[in-house]
Parts: sequence; structure tokens; C-alpha cells
Amino acid sequence: MKPASRIQANIDILQSLENARVPMDSRIGDYMRVRRYIGSKDRAEIAERAYAIMRHNARLGWWLAKTGIEDTPRGRVLCWLALGEGADKKRIKDLFDGSKYAPEALSEQELKQFGHLSGRAMDHPDMPESVAVECPALYEDKLRAYFGADFATEMEALLEPASLDLRVNTFLAPKDKVIKFLEADNVKVSETPYSPWGLRCENKAYLSRTKAFSKGWIEIQDEGSQLIAHMCDAKPGMQVLDYCAGAGGKTLALGAAMERKGRIVAMDLDEKRLMKGRARYKKAGLADIIEVRCLEDEKNRKWIKRQKGKFDLVLTDVPCTGTGTWRRNPDMRWRVYGPSLEELTGIQAEILDKVAPLVKPGGRLVYATCSLLPDENEDQIEAFLARHDDFKVQALDDARGLGSPYMRLTPHRHGTDGFFTAVLVKSD
Repeated sequence: MKPASRIQANIDILQSLENARVPMDSRIGDYMRVRRYIGSKDRAEIAERAYAIMRHNARLGWWLAKTGIEDTPRGRVLCWLALGEGADKKRIKDLFDGSKYAPEALSEQELKQFGHLSGRAMDHPDMPESVAVECPALYEDKLRAYFGADFATEMEALLEPASLDLRVNTFLAPKDKVIKFLEADNVKVSETPYSPWGLRCENKAYLSRTKAFSKGWIEIQDEGSQLIAHMCDAKPGMQVLDYCAGAGGKTLALGAAMERKGRIVAMDLDEKRLMKGRARYKKAGLADIIEVRCLEDEKNRKWIKRQKGKFDLVLTDVPCTGTGTWRRNPDMRWRVYGPSLEELTGIQAEILDKVAPLVKPGGRLVYATCSLLPDENEDQIEAFLARHDDFKVQALDDARGLGSPYMRLTPHRHGTDGFFTAVLVKSD
């Protein structure tokens, strides 16, 4: 593709996002899937630019209003090229030349407006703080109240692209062996600071081409997500329920920690996501102990009601706002694709109440979110404990700076996505 065609692709993608009901990554994937003529390098550049534009959504909007450029996908791409990529007037004319598969030529008015942006920096001292740190009004008050003086610093850390973290399947291979194999395939990694299973890629990695990936020795998983599974403290021989298992990322981590001894029941409402886990379990050598049950099936809903007091460990990585994943999903700052916060807190409370009876006396209930909002975290746990006096918080040791009594992770403090984890113990 010629450079101008890539710019038109970015305009098209932004246009498609305006009324999309699915997250940005899915929409970009759909766009690329039906355009097989787009080469891999072109795809990478188009996607990278689309994400960069979304990471600067509020600031670009501020500049558009300031300069009078119409706030359209075309206007946002034009603004990004000036402020984010430092394009000069000649470059802009070349990219908007009106040729086939390229954006229409710029009008005199657009060229004049572009002149007001040329040579400027993205950030401006007149920007409101919430604009400069890309904090949506929907959550601003709650995040300011929680982070206090660290609000701006924490929000700025959420603007940076996330690292590529790997979890080593220690059931199949020790970490030092995996590191050697990855380096032999030109993937340089370092050990993550908190997770005992984690590696962080230091360069751009094509993991599907590595022996470690093909052998099932590694899974892509943020260090914070690994730590949720680590906090479960799953042991060989346990009876474990992963109630919101999704595609099985944490299920795999639990299975490896259990050394394929015991039993894990993986459940979820989304059958399509749940079934994706099957191939992963087999590849990781853990399929023998993982039982998959979809909650859409009436038989499984009846089955779960008969499991009172059967599980040593129940993990509930519940649906949430995903505010802790804004590094990976910048569009989620500005668009709500699913239930509202109020609806989600109701769903979370319902899940906790449903699974509480399933925990054995002396067993653990682990509650986790990828949210930064106290409504979904501390407040949710306090409300649960008020309803269930047979549970108590197992306070986490804060020696490693992960938080206590609950684990609280943020990109600024820990270099992970934003996560919350509470470990609750049922009385004997």
C-alpha cells in the first residue's frame, strides 16, 4: 500500500468505530480480515496509528476545538499527523492527494487550519488536567477520590502501551530452560519482578514461531493477571472452581500450580470463549484435570447448585468496567460496550452470593477484577462480608508492595495492568 492509502485506512477504521458495539481490537481485526491484500507491515502501521490516535483522544479533541477543524475521523487523522507524527505541509499534501485509494485533497480551509497545528506539541499548558491525562468524565470523580495526589501520575501511566508478558507453564518446563529456548529464537526476555512464573519480552516478539510456544511452555498473560492466580495458592490435589473462566488464562495457571493433580471446573456464560480453552488445556498438558461446564446449559446450572461445600478454592474473576486495562484497550475509556457500572456491581454481588455456598469450610473464595474503581473492589467486598459473616479477609502480606489487606496493582506502581484481588476464607 502507498502511504496515502494507509491514511485512508485509518480514516475508515475511525469511521467504523463511531457506532461500533464491539471493542476496537475486534473492529480492526474485522477490517483487516476482509482486506487480505493489505500486507503485514501495512497492517502493523495502520493498527499502531489507530491505537495512537485513540490514546490521544481527549487531547486531539481539545486541539480540534481550538483550531476549528471539524471533529470527524478525517479531522482527527489530520490533527494526529501534525501533532503526533510532526508532518509538515508538503507531507500532508502528499498524503491527502485525492488519488485512488487516498483521502480527498485538502481544502484551502483545511490547509489553513493545519497551519495552526504545524510545529506544535500534543500537550499544551492550557489543557485541563483531565484532558491532558485522558481521563473520561464518567470515572474522573471516582479516580480522583481514590488516587488523590497521585491521580495525574497514575493516569499518565495508563497512557503507555502495555508490555508483552509471558507466563511459563512450569508443569512442562522450568523457567531457565524456557528463557534459553526463547533466546535461541531471538526473543529476549527478563524475569518479571513479582510473578514467579513471569517473563517480560524486551523486544518485538513473534512468539508463534518459537519452540517454547509450540510446545505449550508459555502463554501470553499480563503479570498482574498471573498474580491473581498466584494469590489463589492452588495446591496439588485440590478441588477448584474457576467460575468466570473465559478462555482459560487463569485456569491454565491454576492447573500448572496444581501439577496436574486434583480437579478444576472451568465455568462461564460465554460458551464460545469457554470452548477456546479446550485446545489450550490440551497443549499445556493439563486437559486431564480440567472439566469445562457452560453456565448457559440448564444442566450445568442445576449441577452447580448441588456442589455446596465441595470446593477448596473458588476463583471469581468477575465482569467489570475494565478500567485497569486502558493501556491495552484505550477505546474503553470513552465507550461502554457492555453493562453500566451500576449494573456490573449488581452482577458482581450476585456472583459472589452464588458461589459462596460452594466453598468448603476452611476453603478460600478469591475475588478479582481488572478495575481501578473502589465500587467494584473494596466496596464490593465490604458489602459481601456484611451479608456473609462466615467469611473473613485473609490479609495479604504487603512486603512486596502489592497491597494489603487486598492486592491492588496499577501500571505506575507495578508495571502491570490495574488489578484488584481479595482472598476470603470461610470459617470452619
